[in-house]
Amino acid sequence: MSTPVNHVIPAAAPSLAERAYEFLRDRLVMLDIKPGDPINEEWAGSVLDMGRTPIREALKRLETERLVVAYPRRGTFATDVNISDLAHISEVRRTLEPTAAASAATRATDEDRAHLVRLRDQLDSATPRENAELLRTDLELHRAIYRCVHNPFFEDTLVHYDNLATRIWCVFLPRLRGMAGHVDEHSPLLTAIAEGDAKKASALTLEHVTGFEKAIRALI
Repeated sequence: MSTPVNHVIPAAAPSLAERAYEFLRDRLVMLDIKPGDPINEEWAGSVLDMGRTPIREALKRLETERLVVAYPRRGTFATDVNISDLAHISEVRRTLEPTAAASAATRATDEDRAHLVRLRDQLDSATPRENAELLRTDLELHRAIYRCVHNPFFEDTLVHYDNLATRIWCVFLPRLRGMAGHVDEHSPLLTAIAEGDAKKASALTLEHVTGFEKAIRALI
């Protein structure tokens, strides 16, 4: 009797709507598309080389995530950034993020842990960067950690609130001091998760999220 062969099914390529979503999402989060700006479907379709249907599917998804708002007969616009939302967003993140980090520390695969170590090493060896680049690094690191939770519903929620928090960061980006230090806080956090230290990962994450709120409040 022959031994069955285990075939690895390759990951499916992202759909057109998924590509459109990621393209628009990251520009909305980083305020490359400024609050209140109209979303030009024709422009997005031209850049992405696709029709309007996937663009509109992406916009519907982005509307549920509070990144765009649609008005009948007027079109779709980037949502405003309301600093008054900081307390609500921070409350959710203080509750969820430490739990996520602890879960990542216990659930991460060997491949996940190796990837986090590579990200940490890149972070530790990085040359001085401008605030915008640091913020993009911050997004990348958070999303890498969220993927290690291996819970798609939890991951989507974490990304959603991290996106909203990042938009607030972007408003204050020209005035922020110590951004490099905030991003460098991920180094011991990535180590804790890679080493499976759930308690330490949770504590470091709570400190990190709380530090974000304090840094913004100091500028208001």
